[in-house]
Amino acid sequence: MALQLRAASRESLAEAEGRLDGRVDSASVTELGTLGEQLFAVMRLLISEPSLRRHLADSAVPGAQRSQLADQLFGRQLDRPALDTLSDLVAARWSRPADLVEGLEVLARRATLAVAEKDGSLAEVEDELFRFGRILDREPELSSLLADVNEPGDGRVALLDGVLGQRVRPVTRALLEQTVRTPRGRSLDLAAEELSELAAARRDRYVAHVGTPVALTAQQEQRLTDTLSRLYGRSMSLQIELDPSLLGGLVVRVGGEVIDGSVSGRLSAAKRALPK
Repeated sequence: MALQLRAASRESLAEAEGRLDGRVDSASVTELGTLGEQLFAVMRLLISEPSLRRHLADSAVPGAQRSQLADQLFGRQLDRPALDTLSDLVAARWSRPADLVEGLEVLARRATLAVAEKDGSLAEVEDELFRFGRILDREPELSSLLADVNEPGDGRVALLDGVLGQRVRPVTRALLEQTVRTPRGRSLDLAAEELSELAAARRDRYVAHVGTPVALTAQQEQRLTDTLSRLYGRSMSLQIELDPSLLGGLVVRVGGEVIDGSVSGRLSAAKRALPK
């Protein structure tokens, strides 16, 4: 489910996501778990304090001043990674104050999912989130109870924990608990499906989609894996697809980045460079 953000907010969020990904690659599992928890906590505070939210997202105030305000308010409560992430967010331009809350939730979820990236459980987390969304879709009464904001958040989380038992991984539980604690008017079955899609998108960061006109040998696959792992600073796995139209060479896609070293790609580039 795509966020409905205006241009300024989209740009600010994209920049914040890129900075967070840089922190993710060098952070430990424990640091990432704490980062996610603290960003979720700030998000909940801003939801409950609209005046503070407006001050931190007021585009009429220079970003440096807003960042300084965040440092003054949260400097004693947050660890450095969370404080730096919050300061970056607050200093950015947001089309409306509510978009700052959206940005915090996106980054908190991203940091929490990064725990599963680090410990190798991201595929399982994706599946658990998807299956729980299907359960909620089949059990609308349970979904309503979990989203009933007239009941205390701790009670809703306790109900969720009773349903989940010990059958899901800690990252799955953390993401679902945060969603139940702060449903924000969303249908929980759709929220769980959205979380599953986010997990799939995060997992794609660790998958290189490779197009090749001929099958690669085991040694070639290993060399390519090693090269991409060094290039991106994280372990990579390959998904290889045979494509005779490439004629020679490789096309590699990691997330939204494409490296086209194919013969057909070079021919197309040469053709475009010819004078008209």
